[in-house]
Amino acid sequence: MKTILVPTDFSPHSDKALDQALELAKLAGASIHLLHCYQLHPGGISPYGITVPAEFDEKIRDAAAKGLAAVEQRLEGQGVEVVSHITPSYPAEAVSELAKEIDADLIVMGTRGATGLQHILLGSVAERTLRMAPCPVLTVKASDD
Repeated sequence: MKTILVPTDFSPHSDKALDQALELAKLAGASIHLLHCYQLHPGGISPYGITVPAEFDEKIRDAAAKGLAAVEQRLEGQGVEVVSHITPSYPAEAVSELAKEIDADLIVMGTRGATGLQHILLGSVAERTLRMAPCPVLTVKASDD
């Protein structure tokens, strides 16, 4: 194992997955590729004619980049090479595409474990990633405490 991809949304769930990925990377001598997907709003929202200023999108992108830099800084000094990626793409597709691009050996990602109506309405990024991924996926559920 040489390359581990870790999608992060800065939640406790993804933090726990990152901890697991870090341990695996140390054992295998692998690098970690962090991925954060942020959502941009369209410039105009029809049919209302509401326009979202370009500065709003820039602020979202900047905040996402700062969050990713903080995660990367947390891994400094751990003896593992870390590469960061950021994209406005939808998470499951972005994870799959990047995994192919970097030839990932493993994807380690957190899951909230949504059930019932919440799962039906919102779906699961982890579930979609499992279906689309070109390599094994390890899902890590954060404890409920």
